[in-house]
Amino acid sequence: MMERRTRRWSPQRTLIAFGSNVGDRAGWLRFGVRQVASLPGVTWRAGSSLYETDPVGGPPQDHYLNAVAAFDVALDPADLLAACLQIEHAAGRIRSVPNGPRTLDIDLILVGEHVRGAPDPVLPHPRLEERAFVLIPADEIASDWTVPGDGRTIAELRRPLGDPPSVRLVGPPRRWL
Repeated sequence: MMERRTRRWSPQRTLIAFGSNVGDRAGWLRFGVRQVASLPGVTWRAGSSLYETDPVGGPPQDHYLNAVAAFDVALDPADLLAACLQIEHAAGRIRSVPNGPRTLDIDLILVGEHVRGAPDPVLPHPRLEERAFVLIPADEIASDWTVPGDGRTIAELRRPLGDPPSVRLVGPPRRWL
């Protein structure tokens, strides 16, 4: 198999969402954050609190732990996505059921000013406005970030959601690294 050559870019502010509802949920989130932070061309900025959330879609399953982290990333978004998928795989993620339970889910939310519909990754994340479990933790660490192609800030997207009972604060921001 030919190894993909990683393209370096100027560092871009990047928001990444992490979720888990199998096994040591907090441990899997910490693993994911640390693995992303250790990638060449990635620099840690901040991490949100942990939130327990109700599952969205898919079969009946346990509650998720979710968090969002901010990084400066000097990688092509497609290369970053490929690395995140490898990290999920290393965490034992199996994609057998759409929206099914998972040890680790990593989603690119915003990567710099990128707006793209295809190929993957679609940026900004296509369901960002609907995702209280992403917007609430993102609002903690990036409330003033403007969503490319939309013009609204994270705080403006989050405001109409209020404080839904499906997203519950577990604890204050933790030491991720």
